[in-house]
Amino acid sequence: MAATDHHRIVEAVWRIESARVIAGLTRFTRDVGLAEDLAQEALLAALVQWPQSGVPDNPGAWLTATAKRRAIDLFRHNAVARCKHEALARELDVLEQTSPDLDGALDNTIGDDLLRLVFIACHPVLPAESRAALTLRLLGGLTTEEIARAFLTPEPTIAQRIVRAKRTLADKHIPFELPHGPELATRLSSVLEVIYLIFNEGYSATSGDDLMRPSLCEDALRLGRILAELMPAESEVHGLVALMEIQASRTRARVTATGEAVLLLEQNRSQWDQLLIRRGLTAIQRARRIDANRGTYLLQAEIAACHARAHTPAETDWRRIVVLYTELAQVHPSPVIELNRAVAVSMADGPEAGLALVDALAGEPALARYHLLPSVRADLLYKLGRRSEARVEFERAAALTRNTRESSLLLARAASCEREPTDPQEK
Repeated sequence: MAATDHHRIVEAVWRIESARVIAGLTRFTRDVGLAEDLAQEALLAALVQWPQSGVPDNPGAWLTATAKRRAIDLFRHNAVARCKHEALARELDVLEQTSPDLDGALDNTIGDDLLRLVFIACHPVLPAESRAALTLRLLGGLTTEEIARAFLTPEPTIAQRIVRAKRTLADKHIPFELPHGPELATRLSSVLEVIYLIFNEGYSATSGDDLMRPSLCEDALRLGRILAELMPAESEVHGLVALMEIQASRTRARVTATGEAVLLLEQNRSQWDQLLIRRGLTAIQRARRIDANRGTYLLQAEIAACHARAHTPAETDWRRIVVLYTELAQVHPSPVIELNRAVAVSMADGPEAGLALVDALAGEPALARYHLLPSVRADLLYKLGRRSEARVEFERAAALTRNTRESSLLLARAASCEREPTDPQEK
């Protein structure tokens, strides 16, 4: 087998097994930064040894064992840290001598270890962008270069975020444990927020030349599915998974062959992925069985399901969507949610009713630089025949977005206003 083939195999194994290896090491070292360094050393050892010895039958266990031996060596020979780690080294020695299947013993607790790693990577003590980078690094198995490319951020910036995040976790002495009681809800909210942040950056890229970055959506979905397996009794976890499954089902229909954006109501629904839709609807049912009270993600998933169930745009149950957005605004008050509700009202009761709600949001500070506010207003003005006003709003929205594809779509809509009669009285 060629060396390049071995490298591809090692990279694939790392993407699958890295979170497991790092989680197990963090349980022993109580230092997520050190655990990742040890795991990376094991990865380098695999790149050197596997082309000569062949890929082991259980490559994940090989990486774990190699990293564990390096941890023991480090604890024994690091004079500065000897006092701190002597007990751990003895404990590992005893475990190694008394357990004929150390890797099997690690597997017994790997679920808990992964869950602890999720809660550490997404700890609210870290800034949101650092949580996202660290989560993709530790749980997604992505390199710093891959994360930087995904977020269109310079690689040194991502590297600094990851280093600072690990340093903060160490300096704050964040314990490698699962939160309990009221703290669980707060910390879980942070975890879900990070996963959805990653998904959204993939689903609607905030900047760059591409509307979507599907690989980020896939990473977020994988993380969500893992979390759903680790926390099967949490309704909102299934709600988030449902939301991502259904939104991801539209991926093929959201862009043309040349990468141009396609609006939801203009998409070819035969291109929507029915398997992902079914998975999403199943996750909604799971969430409902756990808790009759719908949370933020489950409500958004229910809204997405209304679109998924409609074979044509005309079959969309807009009145139900209005009701769901009204409930969502009560659970999680937000100007963005109110803007989305205004769109739903315009579809149910007409553009004039929607425009009145949009205009009421004009003074919201949170929407001052939000390109979708003038975009929605422009669309409603266009439908009302007020084309000259619509053109101005489309151009304003295009100036606010940093995504090239979105800007092109908005400018094209602005140009369409110029080609047609403006207000009815101007005909």
